[in-house]
Amino acid sequence: MTTYLERDANLIRQCLPAGVDAPDNSDELFLMYAVLLRAKGAGTRATDVHDAWSAWMIGVDPGHESIRPFEDLDPETRREDSPFLLAIRAAAARS
Repeated sequence: MTTYLERDANLIRQCLPAGVDAPDNSDELFLMYAVLLRAKGAGTRATDVHDAWSAWMIGVDPGHESIRPFEDLDPETRREDSPFLLAIRAAAARS
């Protein structure tokens, strides 16, 4: 049985821009994105996406250099969250 959060996570995956792949073993990450979709919808911000990614990454690679506040990242690294933000907002428009 698929839960409502898993359905939302799958919708977000489907809304990823062409050419963007989800990270390996990222089911838990997309569940966090599903919570953002439900809690903030189209109002989700890049900082929210990065915070969810950071929480997930702590379990994957706790020493990752990008586990820090969004504001402390360089512009190139900040842009890496953009496709996932777009997918969450697109999913909000469809749900």
